[in-house]
Amino acid sequence: MERSQLEKLALLARLNVDDSVFEEVSQGISQVLGLVEQLQAVDTTGVEPMAHPLDALQRLRPDEVTEGNCRDAYQAIAPQTENGLYLVPKVIE
Repeated sequence: MERSQLEKLALLARLNVDDSVFEEVSQGISQVLGLVEQLQAVDTTGVEPMAHPLDALQRLRPDEVTEGNCRDAYQAIAPQTENGLYLVPKVIE
């Protein structure tokens, strides 16, 4: 990986890459990109996408209300409310 590419990537990721570790970071990123290229080279024609590699089912709980409506209690301490909504100062002009 070229120095300019790594510097741009570090800027985008908000990372500080010191000169002392430049080579190590560059090699690590190059290895990861190599693995991505290998994955992209695999022919997946006819392979159905899946959300999970195991044939496991997620146990679902009943969709029931377990708590009462406490909106009035929560809004009682708010500086400003109107019709059940919180009023906040305008921050975008």
